[in-house]
Amino acid sequence: MSDCGCEKARRDLEEYLRNEVCKTQHADIKEHLERCPACRDEALVATTLTDVVARACRESAPEELRDQVLARVRAIQAGH
Repeated sequence: MSDCGCEKARRDLEEYLRNEVCKTQHADIKEHLERCPACRDEALVATTLTDVVARACRESAPEELRDQVLARVRAIQAGH
């Protein structure tokens, strides 16, 4: 007995979102996501999370804050 494809779609979702599946698998997963709201929602959450993390990694702290943190780290290291 086979399910409606959710198990396979969810198992391969990360690779699908990174375009790391073959064209046949990509087409199958894409078709499943178009038909299945639950898996589509899971893909949306994964995509949104990936985008937020990527944006956060591109941001940097203000220079003054970085200087304060580095000064504090150096002070702690000097004390040991």
